[in-house]
Amino acid sequence: MRLRIAAMMALAAVSPAFADTTAVLAFWNNSKDQPNLDWIGVSIAETIRESLGSRGLLVLDRDETEDAVHRLGLRSRTPLSEASVMKIGDVTDAEQVIFGTFEFAPEDNARAAGLSGSLKISARVLDRRKMHLSPEFTESGALEDLATLQAHLAWRALAMLAPRLAPPESEFRSVRAPIRLDAEENYVRGLLARDPAQKERFFLQAARLDPRFSHPCYQLGQIHYRRKEYKEAADWLQKIPPEDPHYREGQFLLGLALYQSGDFSGAQKEFQMIAAVVPIGEIWNNLAAAESRRNLPQAVDDFRKAAEGDPADPLYQFNLGYALWKKGDFAAAAENFRRVLNHDPEDTMATLLLGRCLKQQGYHAPADERLSALERLKTVYEERAYWQLKSVLGKSQ
Repeated sequence: MRLRIAAMMALAAVSPAFADTTAVLAFWNNSKDQPNLDWIGVSIAETIRESLGSRGLLVLDRDETEDAVHRLGLRSRTPLSEASVMKIGDVTDAEQVIFGTFEFAPEDNARAAGLSGSLKISARVLDRRKMHLSPEFTESGALEDLATLQAHLAWRALAMLAPRLAPPESEFRSVRAPIRLDAEENYVRGLLARDPAQKERFFLQAARLDPRFSHPCYQLGQIHYRRKEYKEAADWLQKIPPEDPHYREGQFLLGLALYQSGDFSGAQKEFQMIAAVVPIGEIWNNLAAAESRRNLPQAVDDFRKAAEGDPADPLYQFNLGYALWKKGDFAAAAENFRRVLNHDPEDTMATLLLGRCLKQQGYHAPADERLSALERLKTVYEERAYWQLKSVLGKSQ
């Protein structure tokens, strides 16, 4: 543990400079007779959420805020009182809550089709620490300029929450290229859809309408990965650029997809890139698994980094024991397998390998084919927990 803390301290330069947590609620549709535009409120919230996160703020994801709304018995995307907003902040333990409304007024000659018109977005920030509600700040313009309006609103929210993190607005806008309105609409409708096939159709349409838009690539990569269509998943995930807010999550999933498709060298490369910025247990573990499948000697050290970071995790202990056993270090391997069995006495493979260690029976390929490729992967990426721990360590110094 001491080694882990020391390593985390050494990486303070890349940690977020703002430790408080922010929740962003879907903006409420105040438009008259325009219920089909509710997606705009979700789009505004997504843009603010991603923009703040890209500058180092800790921001709750949409599922967490939606879950809080449902737990409180509130209706999604409907006007909430200030007291309800405060309750959402309490449930999510967010220090700041951003919320607001939007209103669309169609042009007279387009009222039937609803194709064009003006949009007004209003936002406020509730600071639970100071019990302060900010003045309302607004953006107005044509619906076709939604991306620009959202970007400016996000920049103003950042300047209000963490002024020292706010770059010049021109630099802030350049992080995300303006996206076609119809592509944004399809993407958000994909996020909101409940039917998996419908989700995929919306995301595919968003990707086709604007090839610069990488957000649907991440979603499509997830869809194919869950289906175990690893090549298709990798094809989509490789399209995510470094400036995308889902980039490292996409790298993690890409590493898993490449590993599962047998491209261990490619998987190793992806996990190495993440480890350079976010050296957390699941990254060291999966990197070591790829190295182990390539019979590289550094696999033992990287499995050990994962195990030292979380000694109670039986998956890390199993992998380190497995690597040590293959190396012929039977005594050390046996200790790891005993830790696994203390956690789960029914782990038959750990039992078998512990017996091999006690008999000092090593790995002999190809005779031990059933004992090959036993590395266990982590499939959940917990980057935010890492930054939160770093922020706590930073405050304690």
